[in-house]
Formats: sequence, structure tokens, C-alpha cells
Amino acid sequence: MAIIRETLTNVYTPDPTRVQEAEAAIADFEKSFAPGAWLHLNKTTLIAEMRSRVRDPFQVNQGGQPFCGPASVLVELVWKQPLRYVEICRSLYLVGGFQGTTRYIASSDELRRSSYGNLRMPQTDWMILATLRDVENVLFPVEPNAPDLIRNLAGMTKSWEMKGWMQEILGYKKVKYNHAYLTNDISAMNDATAALKAGGAAFALITAEGMLSDRPPAVPFPSHWVALLGNISVQGDPVTFDIYTWCKQMRLKMDAGSFKKYLWATVTGTP
Repeated sequence: MAIIRETLTNVYTPDPTRVQEAEAAIADFEKSFAPGAWLHLNKTTLIAEMRSRVRDPFQVNQGGQPFCGPASVLVELVWKQPLRYVEICRSLYLVGGFQGTTRYIASSDELRRSSYGNLRMPQTDWMILATLRDVENVLFPVEPNAPDLIRNLAGMTKSWEMKGWMQEILGYKKVKYNHAYLTNDISAMNDATAALKAGGAAFALITAEGMLSDRPPAVPFPSHWVALLGNISVQGDPVTFDIYTWCKQMRLKMDAGSFKKYLWATVTGTP
């Protein structure tokens, strides 16, 4: 069967009480006159984007940057922990870093200096996602307008980085990686279901060209991280599950063969 992709609206919504708490924190941040550590980012723009994401977490947008891994983590943070999201944004803007679960995460002077011009994505998302990616990189610093090859190399997210962000950003204590390509795919998704039911999070590494477009590659390869949201059914045909990707909630429905071919791994985290 052809892969069916349905865009969802208002299916996965944030808790109203948590949204109110986060909006109060944004209002407090807005009143502050302290200078920011990012000289080229506009605080008024940041405030407006923070409000829009607290109200609709799925507006988190990697834009034209290869930040699918940290973007998936960020949408989970805004959706389930909007106040912590605001606190991270405020600290990152004012002092250039924030406290993770076990370590301090700081943006580099070079990244803050180069964050101007065409960022290819919204400023608030850039501030967080570029920081997360840059901290992990050894060979390739994150620069918004580097050549495509360098940007793609700098933006590659590995499974151990997703596990680390599960712990440091989302605060989950039990984190697990599941290899899924061709075998173990059902058990990997069952683990994802269990994690979501336990109040945790789950991410999947997929071949985006096959699962999210009608131009499948001749040879499948892992290319894209998505957040798994729920509605997971993997027992027989069709396989269905809901995801966040590229600023959207989506429901995917496909045959078991396509599922096995295009799913590579999952990473789960629980409290």
C-alpha cells in the first residue's frame, strides 16, 4: 500500500495550567531590561516566538537547518514542560547558557557572534537548537550560512546525543536505545508505546525520503529524527503512528514492509 500521511490539528495539545505558568514567566522576562548575550537576536521577536510555541508547541521549526534531532527534543520540552522551556530560553538569552540535569550547557562565543543574517529558521528556535548542536560538535562548528555540506555535517545527530538530551534537557532518568532496522522494529515501537504511557518521550530515526515523501531512495538510509506522539499500532498491516516533524503533527499509515525498511532506531526516556 502507498504510505498515507495525514496532517493533524489540535490532537496533541499542552496542559492549560502549565501554559498559564509559562506565559506568566514570559511576561516577567519581557519586563527585564538586562542586556542579552546574543547581540544580533531581537528580544521582542524572541518573546513573540516563545509565546507562540508555548501555546502551540508544534510551531517549533528547524526551517532550512539540519536540526531534526534537537528540534524533536525541543518540541517535547515545550509540549510537556513549557515553564522549563521558558526558563531555558531566558537563561540562554541573558547569560549564554543554562543548567541541564547534570551539567551546564553553554553556547560558544563564536556561535553567538555568527548568529545574524539569514538564520534559515526562527530566532528562538535557532538560539536553542544551534546551541545544542554546537555543544556536541567537535570538528564542525554550527554557522548559519556555511556551505550546505558543512551545515549538514554539523547538523548530524547521533543516537547517543539523543540519549544525552533526553537526560539533560527533558530530565528523564531511564533512557534506552533500540536498534530497529529490519528486525526488532516491533519491540522498538512497543518500548516507545510503553515510554509514552509512562509519561516519557520517544523518538524514531527514519528514512525521511521513503516514509515522508513519494521519492523513496534506491537504498534506504537513516536521515531524519522524529518525535513519536502516540497512536502506535504495529501488529500487522497497516502500521500506524503519530509523529512531529517539520513543524507539523502527522499521522502515518503504511504496510509492514515499508515500516521495516524505513525505521532504523528508537530512543525512549521515562521518569
